[in-house]
Amino acid sequence: MKPEVSTELDITKIEVTGPFRRMITGFVIVLVISTVAVVGYVAAGWGIDDAIYMVIITIFGVGYGEVKPVDSAELRVLTMFLVIFGYASIIYTVGGFIQMLIDGELNKALGARKMTIEIEKLKNHTIICGIGRLGTILAKELRAAGKPFVAVDNDPSRLRALEELGCLVLHGDASEETTLEQAGIAHASTVAAVMSTDATNVFVTITARELNPNVTIFARGENPRTEKKLLGCGADRVILPTAIGAHKFAQLIIRPTAENMLEQLSSGATMVEELRQLGLQINEIEIKPDTPLVDHPVGESETQSERGLLILGVRKADGSTLLDPPPETILHVGDTLILLGHSNDVATVAKKLCTKVVKTNYRGLRI
Repeated sequence: MKPEVSTELDITKIEVTGPFRRMITGFVIVLVISTVAVVGYVAAGWGIDDAIYMVIITIFGVGYGEVKPVDSAELRVLTMFLVIFGYASIIYTVGGFIQMLIDGELNKALGARKMTIEIEKLKNHTIICGIGRLGTILAKELRAAGKPFVAVDNDPSRLRALEELGCLVLHGDASEETTLEQAGIAHASTVAAVMSTDATNVFVTITARELNPNVTIFARGENPRTEKKLLGCGADRVILPTAIGAHKFAQLIIRPTAENMLEQLSSGATMVEELRQLGLQINEIEIKPDTPLVDHPVGESETQSERGLLILGVRKADGSTLLDPPPETILHVGDTLILLGHSNDVATVAKKLCTKVVKTNYRGLRI
C-alpha cells in the first residue's frame, strides 16, 4: 500500500523568511537605539517624558524642534548618533516590509504563470470541475494512477491541499468558457463535472460540450431525475453517488459473503491481479488468415474450452468494438476476440486455433 501523504501544516517547521527576519532585526535595532538615546538624555538631566518625545521626533524626522537646548558636546553627539543610526534602522525595517510585499506578489504571479504554462502543455488530460469531497477523492485517485488532470474550483481554499501535493489547479468558475479554455478544454480527453449542485453540473456540461464536441463528459447527479437532463445536455455518462451507495448497501445486506470476498480481492490489487487470484485471465486472440474461425460464428470459440470461455467483445478490423456479441456474429480476418477464461484454457484454445495469444494487461476493460 502506498504511504499516505500528509497535507497538515506543522508550525514547528515554519521557516522565517528573509524579509520577515529583516523586519524583526530592524525593529530590534530601532528599539535598542531608542532606549540608548532615552537613557542618554535622562542622564543629561532631562525628564523621561521629554527624552522619549525627543527620540520620537528625531528618529522619525518630524522636525518640531528640540525640547530643550542641545548645548553640550555630549548631547550633540548623542543626537547625531540617534539621527544617523535611527534613520538607517527605520529604512532597513521598512525595506524588509516592502520586500515581503513585493516577494509575495511576485511569487504569486510567477506561481500562477508557471501553473498556466504547465496546463498549456497538457494533452489528453482530465478536467475535474469541483473540488468537494467527491472531486478531492477523484483527484487523489488520478494522481495515484499517474493520470494528468487539472482541478478547477472557485474556492481557493479547496485547491490549496492539491496544490501543495504538486497537482495542477485553476481558480475559477468551471461553468465559464474562459475558465475551461484556461484548463485546456481544447486538448482534454475527459471532463468530470462533480459540482455539488445538479444545475451547476448542467451548465458545466453544456459549456464543455460547446467548446469541445469530442471530449468525454462524466457528470455527477444527485437527483435521479437530473440524469436525463444531463445526458440531453451532452454528458456521456451520469454518475449518481446516492444510487451507487444504496446499491452497495443492498449488496452487503443481500450477499454479504460475496461482497466481503470481492472487497478482500480488491484491497490494493489491480483487476488483473484480482482475476489471477481467481485463476482467470483476460486475453486477446487475433484472427489471422490461417485461423479456423475465419468466417465462422463467435459461438464456436466457446466450444473449444473444456470449462468454457466468456466472450467479452470483438474488436473489428475497422477499429469498432462489439461488446457481448451474439453467438452468431461472424469473425473475419483482422478481428480480435477479447475473452475471459481460465489461464490454461486460453492457451489451449489458442493452440487449437494455431494462432498467437496476445496477453493484455487490463485495468478494467479498455477496448
